[in-house]
Amino acid sequence: MGSRFRAALVLAVAGALSISCGGIIDPSQNQMQSFSGTVAVGGNGPVHSFSAAKTGEISVKITALAPSSGSLLGILWAQSPTAGACNGQILQNTLAQLNVPAISNQIISGSYCIQLYDAGYLTATTTYTVSVSHP
Repeated sequence: MGSRFRAALVLAVAGALSISCGGIIDPSQNQMQSFSGTVAVGGNGPVHSFSAAKTGEISVKITALAPSSGSLLGILWAQSPTAGACNGQILQNTLAQLNVPAISNQIISGSYCIQLYDAGYLTATTTYTVSVSHP
């Protein structure tokens, strides 16, 4: 009986420590960051860097596009080993359209970047706003 109590106590202490050290964040507690930029035909938009303080979920969607709200853009999500660069390990590379979640995935604490680009569908320079929800 004593060993069961000790095992339960060890599990309780380990659980309390993992919660106090950061644990996983509920997506409803995420912070929201918005970034804006411009993508020329055949070009890349600016690099948007951000940091996730804890483990949780990331969600990315384009919230504004002009002049054509029906445009498709590429979105690259990567680890960001250096500020201002999006040259780390690529985590996801996908097409995105207005108001449709483009990226929805797990994220661990660290430095990341988002970069939008013309995936061959633009006919004019396009301005955008992209929303990133992360812990």
